[in-house]
Amino acid sequence: MLKRSAIFLHRWLGVALCLLFLLWFPSGIGMMYWDFPGVTAGDRLDRSPALDSSAIRVSPAEAYAATGQSQLPSQVRLNTFDGRPVYRFRAGRGETLVYADTGARQTEVSKDVAARVASAWVRQPSEAATVETLTDADQWTVEGSFRSQRPLSKYSWPSGEQVYVSQASGEVVQYTTTASRVGAYLGPIPHWIYFTPLRKNQPAWSRFVTWSSGIGTFAAILGIVIGVWMYSPSKRYRVAGASMSIPYRGQKRWHTIIGLIFGVGAATWAFSGMLSMDPFPAMSARNPADIPQALRGRVVPLPAFAVRDPREALAQLGNEAVKELELASVAGEAAYLATISRGDTRVVPLAGPPRAEFDRQRIVDLVSRAAQPHGLAEIRMADRYDVYYLDRLKQKPLPVILARLNDAEHTRYYIDPKTARVVGSYSSRAWMSRWLYHGLHSLDFPWLYDYRPLWDIVVITFMLGGTALCVTSLILAWRVIGAYFFGGGVQRAGLSAGPLSR
Repeated sequence: MLKRSAIFLHRWLGVALCLLFLLWFPSGIGMMYWDFPGVTAGDRLDRSPALDSSAIRVSPAEAYAATGQSQLPSQVRLNTFDGRPVYRFRAGRGETLVYADTGARQTEVSKDVAARVASAWVRQPSEAATVETLTDADQWTVEGSFRSQRPLSKYSWPSGEQVYVSQASGEVVQYTTTASRVGAYLGPIPHWIYFTPLRKNQPAWSRFVTWSSGIGTFAAILGIVIGVWMYSPSKRYRVAGASMSIPYRGQKRWHTIIGLIFGVGAATWAFSGMLSMDPFPAMSARNPADIPQALRGRVVPLPAFAVRDPREALAQLGNEAVKELELASVAGEAAYLATISRGDTRVVPLAGPPRAEFDRQRIVDLVSRAAQPHGLAEIRMADRYDVYYLDRLKQKPLPVILARLNDAEHTRYYIDPKTARVVGSYSSRAWMSRWLYHGLHSLDFPWLYDYRPLWDIVVITFMLGGTALCVTSLILAWRVIGAYFFGGGVQRAGLSAGPLSR
């Protein structure tokens, strides 16, 4: 009776979920090679012009006075906006822009400014673009982070390039091409269930993904249990005149065999996918912030930069095409951090010549003091990725300073000596995210992850096995639906009896 009830439940769960799983598995292959379109701070710098020192006529202190703020800023960056040098001051959550050529604040974004920003991004005339104003989400702006940026001006060129400019900030917040949109439809959109009507309703989307992946996990485990029940190497069944260890033939037999081979992978993949929605927030990592704050401090000491203004710092770098100057305080030392290109930086101290990175020993000493009262279990240079700091695209910086604390949570920090920023961290509170989510979902185990195309072959094999499991499940589900609704109900659907041979 228990076995029959399990078969009944598994078949109807298959009816409900097989289409969803058929979206998830093939799109998992797409996720290996295509991501959802997006714009990062690095993208903006790559497409912005280099700073022109002759255009910088206002000092950082004078520019900050124009903001009307009394407390020192937590971050100061000098880059370009609409082709002009601009200081970006961050105090709290807000950011204020002050032009470095006039000292005027950037307060509004006109249509002409937005058009110039979009045109500069793609290096095409704005007159050739079709312009729309978006007050609601479309397929490429469904994430919650876009809400504060609306309304958006969307510029579409005949080449297929689309640029979204925030009418609030004047920044490019989204950029897509024909290729990136096709890639998204092959990977992230079906895999994350990023269909606009559902995704723009964040609570409903979150519940749908959590519950469907949770039920899918249960259905996969139930299928494994049934398959083990049915499979008996010692017991032989007579099926269509033949002796078999599985009491099925045709699609049912294939479904059982594939389920026995790939069922565990399907169950762990569905479960790890559910963890991506953070259904157990109590297990989320909450690393202490002492070391990042000790490295960079809480505020930027603007008066200290009076001894060397940004023009002098740029002159020190000679012919380098500097995209951004960050005014930073690192280990108590005020210095400029110049970004020349993505991943390429220079440190310009207030006294002395530029150098490639901050003083490593000074960082080590500071981290050692900040790690008290627990102390450090280990601190060393790491020149390769490890179990907790890895990147399939090899874009995360190396070498880094690895600081492992002697606390109860075995906290780790990975510090880039070129920028004195924490570029990675881990504590034992994050074990669920690291191993049950990333480990099981992406198979990012170093012994496999570091060897390509071996990783690709293994993951694609699992995805194809899961897809085959879904296809056979879909065929059997159609038979159940057809028999139940068009052929006489439960008895004709084969849901009231034990194993069927057809």
